[in-house]
Amino acid sequence: MSNITQEGADSYVCVRVWASAAAFLILFVFNLLISWTIVREPRLRGHARFVLVLQLLVSASVYFALCFAFYLQADLQARLPAASCAALVTALTTSACSILLTITAMALDRYAAICFPLRYGCASRGAWPWLLGAFTWALAAVIPLSLYKNVHNKASELDLCDRNTLKGGEVHKILLISACTLLILYSYARILWEGRRLGVLNRRNRAACRTIALHGTQLAVYILPNFVNFALYVLTRYSLLSPAAKERFAVMVFVFFSLAQCIAPVVYGLRKEELLEQVGHRFPRLNCKLKSLLEWTVGVVRPHRRQQRERRMTAETLLSREISQTTV
Repeated sequence: MSNITQEGADSYVCVRVWASAAAFLILFVFNLLISWTIVREPRLRGHARFVLVLQLLVSASVYFALCFAFYLQADLQARLPAASCAALVTALTTSACSILLTITAMALDRYAAICFPLRYGCASRGAWPWLLGAFTWALAAVIPLSLYKNVHNKASELDLCDRNTLKGGEVHKILLISACTLLILYSYARILWEGRRLGVLNRRNRAACRTIALHGTQLAVYILPNFVNFALYVLTRYSLLSPAAKERFAVMVFVFFSLAQCIAPVVYGLRKEELLEQVGHRFPRLNCKLKSLLEWTVGVVRPHRRQQRERRMTAETLLSREISQTTV
């Protein structure tokens, strides 16, 4: 049974290679466009919202690049030295922790902006957002040390740098993810309560509802697969699910959420009109297909944004004509 399970796991490694490669290529292209725009525009790089978007894009790009390298060498059955395998596993876990801490910081940032607007105005600008990004990377680099204390010895014993080297610390992982999830849920619960109190959040305010749905979707695609994998781990441990079925479900979860995770930060970033306009100004020679793709990603979240903008511009034009024709 162990041999059959190992053969099934090896056959799914190729699927993980192609899924991580596709996610990395998609995210890498949009990461260049969005990150270059944010860095080159002083108004954007000095605001915490856009710096956190850049942080998320960079962390996700690094994560999928390391995922591709990890599963590629596992598929090729390359004999990496134990030190190289330990470094690869540590870097992979660090980038994953950076993603988790970044989306937690994004939720706390929105909570501070809405619930404490006067204090937030001074703290969200200048060098503070970049220091926050450096702090998340530093904290993310410390976490793997507690999760994989003996990763070097494990890599030496296994003689292969495969998914078995990633096993261990499942309870600690789920506790960390649960703590960050509770912080995120608390932040958005306070945001919803504050919106209700101010009368901003209601059924007529569709923009606010779409924003909440977008934030919830982005958080779900990054956090939900960890709970799904932990549930599969528990079911397999108590013999409620066979190891072969667990591997099939795990690879399906990996492929689906990898593609969703590479699209989510792009949609989140491009739905901000300031960023979308600056991308168009910075890259005026983009071909029509790329421009239509950018507009489509925004249209997924706000399908009537273009119609509403055209109506507003038409109304402003007609109003300006009436004012100019009116004699004083």
